[in-house]
Amino acid sequence: MVAIAAVVVVVVTSGGNANTTGFVPSGSSPEQDAQQITTAFLQAWQAGDLNQAARYTDRPAAAQAALVSYRKYLHLRKLTGTAQGATPASGGGTRESVPFAVDATVADTDGAGALHGTWSYHSKLVAYAKPNSNLWYIAWAPDVLAPNLTTSTHLAAVKVAPQVAQVSDSSGKDITTYQDAGLTKIANLLGQQAPPGQGTPGLYVEIQTTAGKPVQNSQAVVVAPNNIPNLTTTINPTAEAAAQAAVTMHKGSSMVAIQPSTGKILAIANNAGYNNFALTAKVAPGSTMKVITSAALISSGVLTASSAVACPSAYTVQGITYHNDSNETLPAGTPFVTDFAQSCNNAFSTQWPHLSGGGLARAAKKYFGLNQPWNIGIPGVSGSYFNAPASASGSELAQEAFGEGQLTASPLAMASVAATVSTGTFKQPILLAGTKQLTATPLPASTVDQLKQMMQAVVTSGTAAGVGFGPGIYAKTGTADIQGQEQPNSWLIAFDPAKDVAVACLVVNAGYGAQFAGPEAKAFFDGY
Repeated sequence: MVAIAAVVVVVVTSGGNANTTGFVPSGSSPEQDAQQITTAFLQAWQAGDLNQAARYTDRPAAAQAALVSYRKYLHLRKLTGTAQGATPASGGGTRESVPFAVDATVADTDGAGALHGTWSYHSKLVAYAKPNSNLWYIAWAPDVLAPNLTTSTHLAAVKVAPQVAQVSDSSGKDITTYQDAGLTKIANLLGQQAPPGQGTPGLYVEIQTTAGKPVQNSQAVVVAPNNIPNLTTTINPTAEAAAQAAVTMHKGSSMVAIQPSTGKILAIANNAGYNNFALTAKVAPGSTMKVITSAALISSGVLTASSAVACPSAYTVQGITYHNDSNETLPAGTPFVTDFAQSCNNAFSTQWPHLSGGGLARAAKKYFGLNQPWNIGIPGVSGSYFNAPASASGSELAQEAFGEGQLTASPLAMASVAATVSTGTFKQPILLAGTKQLTATPLPASTVDQLKQMMQAVVTSGTAAGVGFGPGIYAKTGTADIQGQEQPNSWLIAFDPAKDVAVACLVVNAGYGAQFAGPEAKAFFDGY
């Protein structure tokens, strides 16, 4: 009898620890018994003894795995739980529903400097008496730990970037009111995440799938982010209005304007449905590429603006023959500036041996900052707005020299090319003041002078002479034949040093650069 009494005392005072699973309560009612096992579960959980907490349930392995997941993904630092009043639960037998409150200190990482806060919430469990036994169990289910959890989800603490309520132009006007596909996309991206150094992040607890994807509408705010009421971009209202008016002249048109002295993007305009070709176009730049080709040739000492360069009507390399438009030809004594102004392709294709070994792509990056990703100020978003393969050689390189082949470019990149010639130094385009800008080697002063001479000749006596720019504008037309299109893409890049502005216009599936992009560029300059 003494031995039996000793065993009973051990079981009761140990709170159920002498049993492999379950709990032996000592209450005088089912409500008190349920309260006791719930308290024991919460005490083991907050002490970090997850194995013991799990043994109070009827599915110890599943419960322990869920408790470990809770601790891991919430980066749990501290937890306190308090059982509240039990009430009878349905299901037959002696079953009690016990609500409880939890205060969990969670963080976005395990590091010392992690963002952390206390998440307070309520959950509940069902405790029941095992038939014909003095043992009680917690009926295990994933949502014991927190409401709405399932076997295929878990909780996670995540840092949330501050959001932006409104994105405006430099005058404070909401850029979405321009109803431009590009500006609206930019506003949406910036609205989701403020730039570094602006606002402060928050901390949320959310339910995630096994793949780590958040479950919709499952977020609970632990630390509210300090959001930004307004974010001002570099978009200039006068420039934007001028660009918007200009691109209405033709469908499939897009335009970017840049301030050469700073790299600030002054205007983004599209008239191509929901397409933001101003930033996203990846098409051959056509003869606007000849600015880069000329810079590569002149800066390396291969030729000058006054060098005699013939432009044969046809040129064959590696079995592929390139014909000038309308079989145009310029004689052997033609100055290179005239080849450029008339945009005679084979004056450039014949130069490919001087551009081999990656010379063309290298010049694009060295002097114009191209062929590498730019971050224009949208957090987490960078893109390469221009691509010239460094491996190009032979026939491919001959074709790239006049702007075709595997080259791809956007109006943003080509506006930057014009801006670089304007000042002689690449200023990476940016949409938010203070954005870190990539740098490039300044163009040699002599190269800049000659490029300006050549781009002015385009306006005064070359392919853009009929556009009506006037002598203060420097430009280069481009016409890029695209396989499968009825008409070529029309390009024009230009800058006006007096107004400190450079522009690129692309009209897809249109025709000659001077005929379509040219008038749009002129309309921009007239309106700005």
